[in-house]
Amino acid sequence: MTERPAEESDKAQAVVRLRGHGVGRGATLALQIAVFVVSVGAWEALVAYDFLDPFFYSQPSAIGKQVWRWVSTGFIWPHLAVTLLEAMLAFVIGAASGIVAGLAFARIDLLAAVFDPYIRIFNALPRVILAPIFILWFGLGIGSKVALGVTLVFFVVFFNTFQGIREVDPVVLNNARMLQASDRQLLRYVYLPSAVAWIFSSLHTSIGFALVGAVVGEYIGSARGIGYVVSQAQGLFDSAGVFAGLIMTAAVVLLIDLAINRLERYLLRWRPGG
Repeated sequence: MTERPAEESDKAQAVVRLRGHGVGRGATLALQIAVFVVSVGAWEALVAYDFLDPFFYSQPSAIGKQVWRWVSTGFIWPHLAVTLLEAMLAFVIGAASGIVAGLAFARIDLLAAVFDPYIRIFNALPRVILAPIFILWFGLGIGSKVALGVTLVFFVVFFNTFQGIREVDPVVLNNARMLQASDRQLLRYVYLPSAVAWIFSSLHTSIGFALVGAVVGEYIGSARGIGYVVSQAQGLFDSAGVFAGLIMTAAVVLLIDLAINRLERYLLRWRPGG
C-alpha cells in the first residue's frame, strides 16, 4: 500500500521527462522552414558566385519567377489539370484494384499460391519502360498515362493490403468466428480495420507514383501536361523551366498527401492515440 503512490510518482516523472525531450509543433515547423531557407539560400549563393553553372542549375530566384509567370498568365493551369486528371484516375483505379486483389489473395490461399510467381515477375519489371508500349496500345492521349500510373500504384497497394490482412490478430479472428460472425462481418469488422493502416500507408506512397506515371508518360509522348512542359523546357535548354515543372509537381503531391493524411486521421480516430 505504501509503495503504490511512489510507483505512480515515478511513472509521472518518467512521462514528464519523455515529454520534455519532445519538440512542439511550432518548433518543428520553424525548423522545417529554416532548413528550406538555408538550402535555397545556399543554392542561390553557389550559383551567384559561379560555384554552380546557372546553365545547368539555374537559380531559385529564376525558378520562382518562372513559376509566377506560369501561374499569373494562366499558362500552367490547363497542363496541370490534364496531369491531375491522369494521376487521379491512375490512383483510384490502381488503389481500388490493389485493395480488391490484396483482399482476395490474402483470404484465398490457393489463389495466392497459383499467381504468386506471376505477381513477383510483373512487380520486378521496371514499369517505366512500359510507357512506349502503352503509347502504342492506347495512343498519345490520356489512356496511356493512366495505364502507366495504374501499374505503378497497383503493386504498392496490393502488397500492403495483403500484408495487412495477414497481420490480423488471430485471437480477435478466432473470437469473431466463435461468435458466429459471417464472412461479410469478418471482412467489415476484423479484416478491414486491421488492414486500413497498411492501406493508408501505401496510399501516401502511391499518390506520388500515380503522378510520376502521368508525368513520365507525358514526357515521353504527349501534347499536354506537366511532363510535356518539362520536355519542352529541356528541349530549349531552359533549366529554370525544368525545375519549375518539378516544383509544381511536388507541390501538387504535397497537397494531395495532406488531404490523405486528414482522411486517415478521421477514419482511424477509433484507434488508441488516433
